[in-house]
Amino acid sequence: MVNTIFSRPEAHRDIFTHYCPGCTHGITHRLVAEVLDELKIRERAVGIAPVGCAVLAYNYFYCDFAEAAHGRAPAMATGIKRARPDLIVFTYQGDGDLASIGMGEIIHAANRGEKITVIFINNAIYGMTGGQMAPTTMPNQRATTCPFGRDVNVAGYPIRVAELLSNLVTPSYVARVTASIPSQIPNAKRALRKAFQYQIEGRCFSLVEFVSTCPTNWGMSPIKACGWAQSDMLPFYKLGVYKTPDDPIPDAVRPREVKK
Repeated sequence: MVNTIFSRPEAHRDIFTHYCPGCTHGITHRLVAEVLDELKIRERAVGIAPVGCAVLAYNYFYCDFAEAAHGRAPAMATGIKRARPDLIVFTYQGDGDLASIGMGEIIHAANRGEKITVIFINNAIYGMTGGQMAPTTMPNQRATTCPFGRDVNVAGYPIRVAELLSNLVTPSYVARVTASIPSQIPNAKRALRKAFQYQIEGRCFSLVEFVSTCPTNWGMSPIKACGWAQSDMLPFYKLGVYKTPDDPIPDAVRPREVKK
């Protein structure tokens, strides 16, 4: 008799991947699927696919999915969640989609405290469209639009989304994790589970940022890409929980009673 101790999550489809070898989208997809199963929310979950490498995310999950225009996933998620508060709505977005054309969308969704969950993949480059410099591209990192490396005097510094959103006053859950280091994968799953749990409880907006790899557009082998993410990205994009809904609201911005 054989006891199965490891199997495909029910929420994850059994199909061939379109992602490049070594890409960590696949690991993140599995973690999302595991959490949907464990929290028993698959049948009322709705995912929003981005424009980017994960544009076909709907092919990989056994749950309802919608496709948003470039950068507009938080707006679509807001509409679905407000119309059907009983649903569990999540977006899955890359750094070009979320932190470039979609920057206004994500900031205002977080500031309004929309009860959605955002999974943000930060691989420091535009993947699907040819390897252009992204808002998260590291200083001196080469890309097709900066072949000599990102010049911070011209393009500015990379945008740290987790830190940016954690400075908003509105209560939220914001964490940064990685799937490129095996020992960190359990922490990544715990953060995802907490993010979805906060939505189940109707408490707050949540975002989990994944520091990820793009071996193809970085011009590296998968192993070297994981090493580069650890040595070059993680010192700038530090892992950790940046905000929870239990953090106190500063007294200076608390609503005050208007004197008559």
